Amino acid sequence: MLRVYLAGPDVFLPNAHEMARAKEAICAANGLVGLSPFNPGLDVSLAPDLLWRRIFADNAALMAGADVVIANLTPFRGASADAGTLVEIGWFWGAGKTVFGYSNAPAPFAQRTRALGAVWPDELPGVTVEEFGLADNLMIPGAIAGSGGLFAAPEDGRARALDDLDLFEALVRRVAARSRGAVGTGDEPEQRP
Repeated sequence: MLRVYLAGPDVFLPNAHEMARAKEAICAANGLVGLSPFNPGLDVSLAPDLLWRRIFADNAALMAGADVVIANLTPFRGASADAGTLVEIGWFWGAGKTVFGYSNAPAPFAQRTRALGAVWPDELPGVTVEEFGLADNLMIPGAIAGSGGLFAAPEDGRARALDDLDLFEALVRRVAARSRGAVGTGDEPEQRP
């Protein structure tokens, strides 16, 4: 069975444990093994300098044991995806593994960046914004496309909550169909990231 690392800021949600189990169940229902970085057994009483190193080591081991990554690239704490998630997709791309991603935000990166800049301006004047119409910084869709992966975003233009699983579930079905060699799953068409 294909082993899927479930990257994203979901670990920071108040219902992180339930989200991890829900994503793992969706993967299992589609014949995949979901590997969530959320670890309910983690000893959070460790000193902070030991705790963060433990989390990093645990996540790195999970990534090493995974075949692919499905990343929640919904903007988190800014105009772009979660910084840790971006490191993880870079790791998968660099390891020659396939990167899949989804975002529950339909607005392009440039639009979100300008909206954020209106509230929190850049420190230097004249800083440019990428105008490629992409869902995030060009390196993110580049890693997805370069790895042969797929990206999903709302086709109806309606934003979804960070923890909405509709697009995740549709992407999991496509990843599962691809792993079985199936063509034409009937799910939403591949989108440009």
